[in-house]
Amino acid sequence: MSPSLLLTLTWVLPLVSAGILMAFPAGSNQAVKRFALAANAANLVLITWLSVAFLQDHPHAPPGSTESVLAFAADYAWFPAWHIHYHVGVDAISMSMMFLAGVVVFCGTLASWGIGERSKEFFVLLQILAAGVFGSFISFDLFAFFVFNELTLIPTYLLIGMFGSGRKEFAAMKLNLMLMGGSALILLGILGLYFESGIRSFDIVELSRIHFDKGFQMWAFPALFLGFGILGNLFPFHIWSPDGHASAPTAISMFLAGVHMKLGSYGCLRIAMYLLPEGCRPWMDVFMVLAAGGVVWGAFVAVKQKDLKYMNAYSSVSHCGLVFLGLAFLNLVGLRGAVMQMLAHGFITAAVFCLIGMIYGRTHTRLIPEMSGLMARMPFLAVSFIIAGFAALGLPGLAGFAAELNIFLGGFTAGSPLATVCSALAVLSIVVTAIYVLRAANGILHGPPNAAAAGVSDATLIEKIPLVILLACIIALGIFPGPIVALLDEALLPILNNLNR
Repeated sequence: MSPSLLLTLTWVLPLVSAGILMAFPAGSNQAVKRFALAANAANLVLITWLSVAFLQDHPHAPPGSTESVLAFAADYAWFPAWHIHYHVGVDAISMSMMFLAGVVVFCGTLASWGIGERSKEFFVLLQILAAGVFGSFISFDLFAFFVFNELTLIPTYLLIGMFGSGRKEFAAMKLNLMLMGGSALILLGILGLYFESGIRSFDIVELSRIHFDKGFQMWAFPALFLGFGILGNLFPFHIWSPDGHASAPTAISMFLAGVHMKLGSYGCLRIAMYLLPEGCRPWMDVFMVLAAGGVVWGAFVAVKQKDLKYMNAYSSVSHCGLVFLGLAFLNLVGLRGAVMQMLAHGFITAAVFCLIGMIYGRTHTRLIPEMSGLMARMPFLAVSFIIAGFAALGLPGLAGFAAELNIFLGGFTAGSPLATVCSALAVLSIVVTAIYVLRAANGILHGPPNAAAAGVSDATLIEKIPLVILLACIIALGIFPGPIVALLDEALLPILNNLNR
């Protein structure tokens, strides 16, 4: 089977498995879970194989090239009359996002093992959601990208509204309305590119060769960047995120923060910045200020939270702000740091939400003041919480440090006073991050066990597996960032060359 066909299988497999799950009889909860786990395990193995194959042999862009060079590429006419193609492929950026998504979906399936009622509906929706994300990351046709991205909206709404907690209907509606608003801006920008190109094409590689009129770029770029920014948790358009995360079931919180929001920043880089460089440069100072505001504001609001899920949700606002900050510096080091932060934050926040779900399942509370002494009762979960928390605050040797260091260096070497100020504010926010992480860890893990800790047990084997996988990725990316850095630089150079032409 050709690698391009295997790449297509990464989104077909979840979609087919969703169809098969629909045929399962009602009440067959264990069979549903086992089948969903087997399907997502097979997809993770497939993505891992493709990642290894990509590492061993991938095409190299010529020096000075402005065109992304894709591995495992396939291009078939879908709707020839409208020049819509099924054009898929990967470079180091999209391959790393695929691996992140594969890991989080598999770990989220294990984290959902406790789902009882309506488990069939839960896993059908989860599989459709996964198919949309995998399809988006490999699509190099804007129309196909938009279709796959839209495929994620309804499952997200239903998963939160049906299986969430608290004000779940309000949170699901708020999330969906905000993301649909972002989608409207994205569609506006995509149609503008299609009609303005002169060749009536949605193909990203073909569009990258075209020099669009600056007047067009000045309105199309902010429309696309803001549309994707809403999905990516850009401040102050992040308001769907905290309530959505707090109300979502554990696996969906993991998926939303760990993978789904990365589609937003990925779209900003791959589409808005790459295709509209002359619109990008004048607008980037505005988005740089918004990103820096998100980094600082998210960290300070996280300090005030007593609910662990809200704390991690506002922490995500801060850490996603770092991604947009790296993009805004418009240099190789900053762009590299942004993509590494997408990876690092994906693994870290998925691990933290997974841990919060497991702790809540035992203590029946997410409020920090209501818990203490959990270290004595659940040492594995406690140590995992400390490792994930230290990764979030940027401890050297863990994934967060390598990513944040590149972003800060990108800002301080950008040659702009505004970039220097924004970088300094972002560096100082690390202290605030340390405050809420250490406060939470100290509050729930240490001290004498209280009523919430009475009778609780440590993680089971099936709960340990996703945590071990996520923490292994966090540690590996922190200790061995070199290989991913080299690959990312090669994939980022055509985008950077296009920005500077």
